[in-house]
Amino acid sequence: MTAPHAAILNDLAAAPADFAPRRFGIVTACDGGLLEVSGLSIPVGAMCRVANGPAALSAEVIGFRSGRTMMMLLGDTVQLRPGARVIPTGRPGMLPVGEAFLRRAVDGEGLPIDGGLPIHTRREWPAGGVRTAALDRSPVRQPFDTGVRALNAMTTFGVGQRIGVMAGSGVGKSVLIDMIARGAAQTRGADVVVVGLIGERAREVSDFVERHMDDASRHKTIVVAVPADHAPNLRLRGAMLATAMAEHFRSQGKRVLLILDSLTRVAHAAREIGLLLGEPGAARGYPPSALATITKLVERAGNSAASGGSITGLYTVLADGDNQDDPVVDTARSILDGHIVLSRDLAQRGQYPAIDIAASLSRVMNDIVPPAHQQHARTFRALTSSYEANRDLVLMGAYRIGADQQLDRAIAMHGALTGFLCQPQGEVVNLDTSGAQLAALLG
Repeated sequence: MTAPHAAILNDLAAAPADFAPRRFGIVTACDGGLLEVSGLSIPVGAMCRVANGPAALSAEVIGFRSGRTMMMLLGDTVQLRPGARVIPTGRPGMLPVGEAFLRRAVDGEGLPIDGGLPIHTRREWPAGGVRTAALDRSPVRQPFDTGVRALNAMTTFGVGQRIGVMAGSGVGKSVLIDMIARGAAQTRGADVVVVGLIGERAREVSDFVERHMDDASRHKTIVVAVPADHAPNLRLRGAMLATAMAEHFRSQGKRVLLILDSLTRVAHAAREIGLLLGEPGAARGYPPSALATITKLVERAGNSAASGGSITGLYTVLADGDNQDDPVVDTARSILDGHIVLSRDLAQRGQYPAIDIAASLSRVMNDIVPPAHQQHARTFRALTSSYEANRDLVLMGAYRIGADQQLDRAIAMHGALTGFLCQPQGEVVNLDTSGAQLAALLG
């Protein structure tokens, strides 16, 4: 032991009892769900129990201000009293993970919400993930089977790719990820499926759990659900828990499909916390930390060269007012490896899933599919784009057949092209079948 360290220990031992470190704090102020606690020095991310009479509350440290610890409750402030004791619990910055969570639905704290027995696990994972060097990520070289014909054929996903599903409200994002989750499970595209339902309606949570926890894919599915009426830090914690689960299984060499619905709700939660801490709003009310949060979350997915495992990330992004220039949409598009755009116009015409092929893109498709498949996909895009660009002229009868050879073919094949993109919700079309059907369609 060095001399300075020994001197510090001697000073602490000789200090009066009043100056000894305290093992609890006192609530001195409450503003909504934000608490000011005095007398407690613990790191950001630590969990605490607020001893509030018979009803104990949970809180999380989110920052510091003027020598006081700032915490946010994970529940309501009903019956919270000034002077309540705050006691640290658990290990700061660590989240529970492990095989015990398979076949289960849990909340943002890892507690079961499916009516089952409590989950016991000794394994933990850092909430912020384990940062690796850029060269430790192996490239995307294998195709990922989604079970959706339009995606397999036109925007082929890769194992370890990060994809965003972007659309306004009510266009079919949740239905599409439901199809992908079922397709990946049935086609064995993933060993483990981790689903994070963050900030969504409670009805959607119960529907998803009922559909995916009763079939053959239940044994490899984990659902982390934090509905919209929960505290923002609990919503953010739920997204981190789902990502930590995926990272844990990737470290074991497994293929993981991580579905996060939605990335926008995570940004909203980070925005609420940032504004409460006094951070100024920069991009349309979003503080810099909110947009940085989703960037860090997305970057944790991908392939691992060390373990050989992978996380294929699928993130839904809500475009407020169908605005594709929304800050969250723009940030997600810039950091993701591809994006699927759902069109409200196509949905209103009865095309489901309403995938806008011209606006959708997979940045890794050319590296994982043969040249013939690439050529067919480009031809399909050209035909659909040509028809959509001249649709009004065609419907009005102002276009004369023979003026444009490509448009003539697009008009003749319009019904077949639209039928190729449509798929019932319960149907699964594997990758090989999708490619064969595309080749047969274009001859």
